[in-house]
Amino acid sequence: MASWTFLTNHARVLLLVAHDPGVRLRDLAASLDITERSAFGIITDLVEAGYVIKEKDGRRNRYHIQGHLPLPEPTARERTVGEVLALLAGTDATVACEPPARPATMAGRGRDGPRSATQGGRRQT
Repeated sequence: MASWTFLTNHARVLLLVAHDPGVRLRDLAASLDITERSAFGIITDLVEAGYVIKEKDGRRNRYHIQGHLPLPEPTARERTVGEVLALLAGTDATVACEPPARPATMAGRGRDGPRSATQGGRRQT
């Protein structure tokens, strides 16, 4: 088996979340052959960057991909996350990536794009 892949684990997590918005961290980790802690870190990265909204659903989480946002790569600004997911998943993933109603906890985040490092990010310790 190859020791490298074309897609990063962040992209692979987005694909799995697009397929199942209620996927558990344990299942993400098992599917990608990474630790649950790594899966949690990737989800946290995507949430903090604004590409995913995490919503509590009882004891579980549901994830909503913000498919209308541009890719973070400077050379691919004309493509959105939803377009790339649709291409990779072979479906119309943009339907599943529609922005959900804004939860009250998300009021401080802009809808036009991911948050910049000055607007928030990982805590510096």
